[in-house]
Amino acid sequence: MAQEVKLGDKPDLIKDFPVLSFDDWKKQVEKDLKGESFDKKLITKTYEEINLQPLYTSNDIKDLPQINNFPGFQNYLRGGNVSGYTSRSWEIAQDYNQALPEDLNEALRSDLKRGLNSINIVLDKPTQLGIDADQSKSGEVGKDGLSISGVRKMQVLFKDIDLTNQPINISCGFSALPITLLFTAYANETRTSLMNIKGSITSDPYEYLLTKGDLPISLNQIFDEMKLATELMIKSNSPIKTIGVSGIPFNNAGANAVQELAFVLATAVEYLNEMIERGLKADDVAKRIKFTFGIGSFYFMEVAKLRAARLLWSKILEAYKVKEENQKIFIHGKTSQFNQTYFDPFVNSLRTTTEAFSAIVGGVDSIQTNPYDESFNDSNDFSRRLARNTQIILKEESHLEQVIDPAGGSYFVEKLTDDIANAAWKLFQTIEEKGGMLKAILSGIVQDEIVKISDLKKKDFAKRKSVLVGTNLYANPKEEMLEIKNKDLNAIYKKRVEYIQKYRVNGDNKKHNSILDKLQKIADTKSYELIDIAVDAFLEGASLGEVSKSIRASAEKGISVNPLIQFRLSEMFEELRIASENFKMKTGSKPRVFLATMGPLKQFKGRADFSRAFFEVGGFEIIYPNGFATTDEAVKSAIDSKAQAVVICSTDDTYPELVPPIVKGIKEKSKDVAVILAGYPKDQIEEHKKSGVDDFIYLGADAHLVLSRLLKKIGVSD
Repeated sequence: MAQEVKLGDKPDLIKDFPVLSFDDWKKQVEKDLKGESFDKKLITKTYEEINLQPLYTSNDIKDLPQINNFPGFQNYLRGGNVSGYTSRSWEIAQDYNQALPEDLNEALRSDLKRGLNSINIVLDKPTQLGIDADQSKSGEVGKDGLSISGVRKMQVLFKDIDLTNQPINISCGFSALPITLLFTAYANETRTSLMNIKGSITSDPYEYLLTKGDLPISLNQIFDEMKLATELMIKSNSPIKTIGVSGIPFNNAGANAVQELAFVLATAVEYLNEMIERGLKADDVAKRIKFTFGIGSFYFMEVAKLRAARLLWSKILEAYKVKEENQKIFIHGKTSQFNQTYFDPFVNSLRTTTEAFSAIVGGVDSIQTNPYDESFNDSNDFSRRLARNTQIILKEESHLEQVIDPAGGSYFVEKLTDDIANAAWKLFQTIEEKGGMLKAILSGIVQDEIVKISDLKKKDFAKRKSVLVGTNLYANPKEEMLEIKNKDLNAIYKKRVEYIQKYRVNGDNKKHNSILDKLQKIADTKSYELIDIAVDAFLEGASLGEVSKSIRASAEKGISVNPLIQFRLSEMFEELRIASENFKMKTGSKPRVFLATMGPLKQFKGRADFSRAFFEVGGFEIIYPNGFATTDEAVKSAIDSKAQAVVICSTDDTYPELVPPIVKGIKEKSKDVAVILAGYPKDQIEEHKKSGVDDFIYLGADAHLVLSRLLKKIGVSD
């Protein structure tokens, strides 16, 4: 009969359970490791040079005073709003690739009925440059976003959309002022007060410079325009933000979290200083800055990065004597394109789910979850809906808005937040000591530092030390390549050119002369007075290109730098897969790999399974037979398979006997067939090379290099 256990009314957990120390735990772990080094085995060094411990305790955070604060109070570590998402949830946003206002209007009206509550408009390059379609060329107009040039098309864009119901966000490159004036003209025409419109119309010249490589006009001109746009919103008592600071170019170039945070802060400080030098107050400017961070897949790192951003920005603004209520940071999170993949693309939706989760836990103000096909296709209604519903499920079904700062108090997250904040602050100070962000960009310091990290990430990815599921590990061999459907840029160009040319000559000569007169006044006016003149010009029918040209009539030439290379980590393996698919189109089959499985199942299975997964990520067809009893059988089957490569799969102990006859037998029959050994027995390598082994595959091998060499050898790629 089982003994009856009796508990008191209130168990004394401290008395009932012994209190163990960290050393007690560590001793037990070291016992489990059976002589392996604790530090080497269990401490992980991140790309941020932060050592992640396997276990965190209260001792790790006992000296962190900032964690004792509350949401909505200075330092804002735990959030800028006292009630968090419980009273004001995050904004659900999406970018759109529609080039024409009428198409974008249709998409927006549909999505606003289905969960979207923040409008994000991305402009194409000509519009960001402040030029009309006929001043550009086919292939650029509408390629990266919306092409728009006048009030009439602004009416089309926002038809049946109440601007006061949701934030309107327009990313303008370096041309916020012309777009702001165009938007203001439209608001005036529709009798909508800017005071009642939320959102942002932002200029971020350093983002444009780092991604495009040049600025066509001087930074002095750009900052003058930024000042006027900001001043317009201040005088209008509008909450619209006018200054953008984006970490996306750093994130998509492979930067680590510390670099992204430090460079973003350094950029923000530089913009703030430029506005103060032009007569604006720090308090007014601080409220007009919108921060954007890329959200990667390292869940806890992203949570900590966002919390650290609030802490450090508050610290910076405190130095400028900005009022406490104006030290709050507005953060827009955008799931990273760096992690997106072309193959197995629906996995992208899983990635953005965890990324959005970390953004919410980190306390962002708005989020964009990228559609699964955004990096290689024009997203459609289905892919946008799937991305949007990711957030809606997290909100409505996972109830993430019910607790404020759910990461607060976590030993790990709090310590990681502090580690990131300290490291980012150190890098930020280094940038300041070198003269600020612009000088660091012009000298190449920013680019060089990011390349160091991106090269490490590429190396780890090539060796499969870091993983993107479906790309460099767990590839789907039965996958069919998705058809890429991109918009007809030539047709868009012709349509926009035809429209703008008619738009410019529309109306009587008197009206046209009035526009020309106003444009000349704009060119002659450098003060705030040009605001009203430019708005009137837009209302009378002036185009974006005409107004921009007038504003910049005396602008000096801009600058050029080495841009940050924006890339997706998966591209290196995608190129291999595409090469294999092209080989199939030419020959009728993918390049084949034959697994020479030697001996009983337990002898070859581990390495054979490894080999299959290794070559599948390169798009190879794998022939995986049962084990062979003799080398002659293996050679015959390998030759009969007409495979371009043979992988010998067995044990290190059996290789000295098996490898020479298999290699000899295959090379005598077909010298072009590559023979590869599964494993890397260090004491046997030279002998196997002498036997004719072409390559070796093993855990930690550079898979991309091996697969590239093989594809080149068999004539699949250059």
